[in-house]
Amino acid sequence: MRWLTGWSGTVPRAGAPAHETPGAVRPIAARTLWVGANPLWAVGDWRPEEIRLVTLRPGAPAVVTTGAPLPDPVEDTPATTRLAVLGHCGASDAELAAGLAAARGGAVRHLSTWPGSYTAVLRTGTRSTLLLTDLSGALPVFHTPWCGGTAYATAALPLADLVGAPIDAGHLAARLACPESPEALGTGTPYLGVQRVPPGHVLAVRGGRPYTASYDEPAGGPPPRGEAPAVRELTRALLEAVRSRVRPSAPGSPPAPRAAAGPTPERPRLGADLSYGTASATVALLAAAVPPGPAPSAAGAGPQAVPSAPSGAGAAGVSRGGGRPLPGPRSEAAERARSGATKGSWARPPMESPAEPEPLAAVTFGEPDGPAAPGGSAVLLPGTPRLRHTVLAVTPRTLPFAGAGADPLAGRLTDEPGPGLVSAARAEARFAAGGTDHLTGYGARQVLDGHPARLADLIRAGRPRELLPPVAALAGADRAVAGVLAGAVRTPVTVLRAAHRLSRIRYADALDDAAVRLTARRGAGAAATAGAGTAGGLSWCVPGPAARWLSDEALSAVALRLRLAARGPAPAEHPGARRARQALHRHAAAYRTLLQAAEQPGQRLHAPFLDNQVVRAARLLPDQVRLQPGARHTLLHAVLAGAGRTDLPADWGRGGRPDADGPARTGLRLAADGMAELFDRPLLAEAGLIDLAAVRRSLRLAADPGAAPTPETLAGIAELVSTELWLRRVRARRHGSCWTGLPLAERVALAAARFA
Repeated sequence: MRWLTGWSGTVPRAGAPAHETPGAVRPIAARTLWVGANPLWAVGDWRPEEIRLVTLRPGAPAVVTTGAPLPDPVEDTPATTRLAVLGHCGASDAELAAGLAAARGGAVRHLSTWPGSYTAVLRTGTRSTLLLTDLSGALPVFHTPWCGGTAYATAALPLADLVGAPIDAGHLAARLACPESPEALGTGTPYLGVQRVPPGHVLAVRGGRPYTASYDEPAGGPPPRGEAPAVRELTRALLEAVRSRVRPSAPGSPPAPRAAAGPTPERPRLGADLSYGTASATVALLAAAVPPGPAPSAAGAGPQAVPSAPSGAGAAGVSRGGGRPLPGPRSEAAERARSGATKGSWARPPMESPAEPEPLAAVTFGEPDGPAAPGGSAVLLPGTPRLRHTVLAVTPRTLPFAGAGADPLAGRLTDEPGPGLVSAARAEARFAAGGTDHLTGYGARQVLDGHPARLADLIRAGRPRELLPPVAALAGADRAVAGVLAGAVRTPVTVLRAAHRLSRIRYADALDDAAVRLTARRGAGAAATAGAGTAGGLSWCVPGPAARWLSDEALSAVALRLRLAARGPAPAEHPGARRARQALHRHAAAYRTLLQAAEQPGQRLHAPFLDNQVVRAARLLPDQVRLQPGARHTLLHAVLAGAGRTDLPADWGRGGRPDADGPARTGLRLAADGMAELFDRPLLAEAGLIDLAAVRRSLRLAADPGAAPTPETLAGIAELVSTELWLRRVRARRHGSCWTGLPLAERVALAAARFA
């Protein structure tokens, strides 16, 4: 796990022991990015090119460095400004310097407009520090009071380790009951006292006090009605996101040596998921179409002044005043290449052939239909010779829920619980067969698809006619499943009634209704048809799939949170846009947990659809375009056509696919004994969060060979199992394992149930 941490405004209290002084505590195995009263560290296996620092002092140009910095002999003054960009950032050195100048004047939004996925930290003077979160929520920021100031980090677990925070059972209840409702979750975390900065916000620590503010307001204005400009912007953003990851280094930046790829040096540099979907296929096709970048120069990755000074004397191989070339690294090679045709002549270096494109390892898990079946991955990627397709065989070890009950402590400890913990072995096998830089299609559905609640936004905007295509598609799907009467009459009436109700209901009344539904255990079950599921999602707040198994006390506590939030101000967003944004945040948090649980040593997983610029470009898509049947496939087809891939068939990506929940059903049946052992004496029941009898009964029914659990049931079980696994791993860890200088104090991982 890679994370940043630091603090600001910390002062030791009078008579404090030595371990409470800020100078005595620091992260273990950390790289110091800057020192002083407000230090910053990078912890984990960061690559050199993933650490870029910009320093601006009065009367001097901005200095950009790549990699871990050397000790700075010049002491910072109140006029010194520093910028740290950690992660994958496609900005050049000049763009970083320009962004620092703009952010120094208060325009911090400029720090979030570069390609890639990164965290930006800005320090102005010696008392002000700013951290930016991304728009999707995949790169969060956390903070907590400490030593009279504020400690911050990009992971919540180290901060909880720093202050000795216990587990907040009330927050876990809210996560299980309403995982997409900020009214229930608030800004809390699973650790009591550790706060989360919402996505799209900036954390400003001034004088030791934290302040949060939005730097990118999604409700700033309606998107343009034109479809073509929005698709062009989406194509440009997605191309830049993929290109910045495929090419070895950012343009205008010195290349830095890459970290070792771990225990498998033969792994290719580039890889991509190919999971029978158009999103992963689009990313793979775009990556395969990117031409190789320029060959890396021999320049080092030391400090670079921006704007750079003209080439001066003393550089190897550069003429000085028209004289002979100075001795340099190429002199011995040129000496050996002398032809002798003319005395004193030098043979021209041989013309280098164009660089061969790197192979791209595309990885697919074998399914019952096989990759060559209609709609399979082979059909999604026609005529792409650069790809090296690998189909992995499905084994019992790679099924979801495998090994969860046999050894709950075998997996990695993640920052927060997430459903990715139950499928970590499956993801590890897929990523191990991929590249050192592995591209995925995570987030495309949440970024591009139209959330069902957007139907209410169309009614609010006075465009009810545009509801006809999506409602007709739902009616057709239900007609084939539930009969003509349900498809032709019941589905349109139910969906339109729910959309009109959501467009008219007050925010406070909607939260009060959600609290009543939660305590009455209504609305958490599986929908019988697609129309019923869409109608159930047309609400400001919807219970999660695991809410049906929570205890009455936990549900009452979450309902109280909703009623308290109803007394606050109503959001300025429309309900559909807000629900879609919260669904994206939830999916990005699940992707972050999966990354921490399954990423291989030295490997980097990339999700271009979660980049800031791609999320902003997708916001420009009109609602009527998103809500069309098959909108995501049409949009990605247009993106590939705009990128030059015009040989795809018109029905590309619309064929049948394997059952996405089939492996989970099989894995749950095989792990029935382990699940029973896991929930013999679970920590969730010890904290009073679940109805243990109901959970055991549901597990027995779901593991029955003749049963076919619904996707909602499988998702709810995955939430419960992952939370139980995470609690056991947190309890087993040793306090203070992230820091040096802390006292060896015993700490209980799970405090008494606290529903506040």
